[in-house]
Amino acid sequence: MSIRSSNVGYTSPSDFDVNIRTNTGFYPTAPLPRLPNGFAVWENALSTAKDKLVLGEDIPDNDHAQRATGERWREQIRTLPVIRTDVLNTDKQLLRRAHKVLTFLVHFYAHSIPPNELSGPITIPRSLVSPLLQVSKELGMAPVVTFSDVVSWNWEYINPELPFSAENVRFGVDLFGGSEDERNFFAGNGLVEIRGVEMLQIFNDYQLIPDVSSPSSMGKVNRLLARLTTIIQEISEIITSMRNTVDPQMFYWEVRPWLNGSGAGNRPEWIYEGVPDTSVLDLDGPSAGQSGVMHAVDTFLDIDHKLKARRQPAPSEENKRADRGFMERMRRYMPGRHRDYLSSLAANPRPVRELANNSPAIKDSYNGAVMALKKLRDAHVRIATLYVISMARSNPPPGCPLYAMQQRMERERAQQRGPATGTGGTQLSMLLKAGRDATHRAVLKND
Repeated sequence: MSIRSSNVGYTSPSDFDVNIRTNTGFYPTAPLPRLPNGFAVWENALSTAKDKLVLGEDIPDNDHAQRATGERWREQIRTLPVIRTDVLNTDKQLLRRAHKVLTFLVHFYAHSIPPNELSGPITIPRSLVSPLLQVSKELGMAPVVTFSDVVSWNWEYINPELPFSAENVRFGVDLFGGSEDERNFFAGNGLVEIRGVEMLQIFNDYQLIPDVSSPSSMGKVNRLLARLTTIIQEISEIITSMRNTVDPQMFYWEVRPWLNGSGAGNRPEWIYEGVPDTSVLDLDGPSAGQSGVMHAVDTFLDIDHKLKARRQPAPSEENKRADRGFMERMRRYMPGRHRDYLSSLAANPRPVRELANNSPAIKDSYNGAVMALKKLRDAHVRIATLYVISMARSNPPPGCPLYAMQQRMERERAQQRGPATGTGGTQLSMLLKAGRDATHRAVLKND
């Protein structure tokens, strides 16, 4: 395929709710407002949950007061009226807030139930399910807590008079357990998205070059790829620095369980009341695999996670056994307009990898960006090993409800059927290594 010399058909990122001029990228241009009075029962239920509920696994058998508190809250949820959300459809910010509040309530409902009170699937009541399915359809995303809910939509300004920036954003407006480790975990992921906004600007600048094949454009493409490499390296540093702010044991035992979706972590599957077949819904929960900027850089550099292209070295047997549809499935958890942006980016008639393959002058710059991304994924493998795979064999941290935590640890070890999984229910080690290897295979070989 030849490289076209025109950017005819270019569509601005802003048409997809991707805001590069305001430096917010995949973030909304303002924090989410509270829902109007007609939906106050949801906001009130969320406030009560954050104040009073704890993980069901953390409740000792003899803590009758906490069990009663949780059951009273869940009974109130079951008796709430079913509220239609049509009135929110003209305000995207209110739709986002409704999705966030309702999905938080779903996870609070499911994960606050003590395991010994469960004898089968967990039924999520119609009072949550019906409006959640409505707003999810409008937004074009999964009806469960997503990366958007806990990161992209979960911030506020430190100083509303100042513009959006990493220094002027406070993450973790809404939390499950309420710990600083939870807030810092969301913040670390949030800082990656903020730093990634400049990558989106680079992709846009590339698309606006009238003729990428002209000699005068080669220098600009090289400069864009060099900037991209630097940003990817800085994102690697952000990911690695989370080790200084998020305790691995606290993450594994107190943060991660709240984020698990239906059937994850040896917990029962969920049934959405009124839905004929809940299994058709995407209910895995949030994952870093839902990060918009990481999908965008993969798309721009043409990283082949599905192993469709014939590249070297050939995929290992472990690569082939990994979930090759994972990244594509994670897109269904994004807002629909963001998926459309990624599709538009993929449809660029002048893909940078093909240009680099045909242009020795920029091949090294392209390979440098790919190798930086490969090293980022190396760092992600190390972080996942520390925070999930190693912690699956750890003891509960000091200060937690030790007796209940120890019981949960023993249950999980006894019930575990295979390798450690991520919050999205994936075989984590195999999946991350496959993604890293797919990235490495994008490197262009010298003739």
